[in-house]
Amino acid sequence: MKLTGIHHVTAISADAPGNRRFYAEALGMRLVKKTVNQDDTSAYHLFYADGAGSPGSDLTFFDWPASPARRGTHSISRTSLRVADEASLEWWRERLTKAGVEVSAIRAVNGRPAVDFEDPEGQRLTLLADGGEIPFVVWEKSPVPAEHQIRGLGPVTISVPKLERTEVVLTQLLGLERIASYRDAAHASGEIHVFKIGEGGPAAELHVAVEPDAPQAREGAGGVHHLALRTPTFADYDAWAERLTAAGYPNSGKVDRFYFRSLYLREPNGILIEIATDEPGFSADEPAETMGETLALPPFLEPKRAQIEAGLKPL
Repeated sequence: MKLTGIHHVTAISADAPGNRRFYAEALGMRLVKKTVNQDDTSAYHLFYADGAGSPGSDLTFFDWPASPARRGTHSISRTSLRVADEASLEWWRERLTKAGVEVSAIRAVNGRPAVDFEDPEGQRLTLLADGGEIPFVVWEKSPVPAEHQIRGLGPVTISVPKLERTEVVLTQLLGLERIASYRDAAHASGEIHVFKIGEGGPAAELHVAVEPDAPQAREGAGGVHHLALRTPTFADYDAWAERLTAAGYPNSGKVDRFYFRSLYLREPNGILIEIATDEPGFSADEPAETMGETLALPPFLEPKRAQIEAGLKPL
């Protein structure tokens, strides 16, 4: 029973149409699921991913009319997206610059070539070269050529004031392993520790920046709401639910999101972590060829479709 990588990252946007333009058009990711926040059906929940909506490729957004996030510790501070190699990073530097996005020079992040940039709401993002060996599904209708497309999620960085209690939860409860540490200009005030998830690698790392002098973050637009870690099957998921209960660690209990099943817990600094299943996936309720083109609702929300659609703004 091992977690196998990053499943998805869910952030907050106060501008759903602008969000769709940036991630689907500028970044060329596929909008694989246009649905609603199941706990707040007045808000879109938009999922961007590779051509198949593969687990580990989803960057998702809650559409909430929130004020801008305040950066700081006790938060998920940076999300990386994988591309193939340095040639792709150069291609992206040119594309983003032409689009009016400020992008860093190519630099090394824990030994891997990367560039940093932000979306229009200040979401902090990194494109990271993964060597091109991790499988992904090309999105044939993307404005980005196949060889340069975003291939999935890379390491996610969280910021905490102290490492010790977080490390206990990550290693002893969730089974991650601390394998390295490094320093980085983007987190100047402290060391960043690398935890591998399962077999590790660029799609299966959590980076923990220790920033004791940073202010406490405030959730909002341009910030991240939670990150999810992958568990392959429903059987593994059931075992994780039993493990959290047996450990006495506070958690949500089982939550069926229809496209995956979830468990939620907070590490000691309040950062929300989800355990999510790879199955059944986004084609559970619509053909794979047309995913994301219309509003999809899980069966338990379908009876409220008219009411939900009336409360949503056009994208």
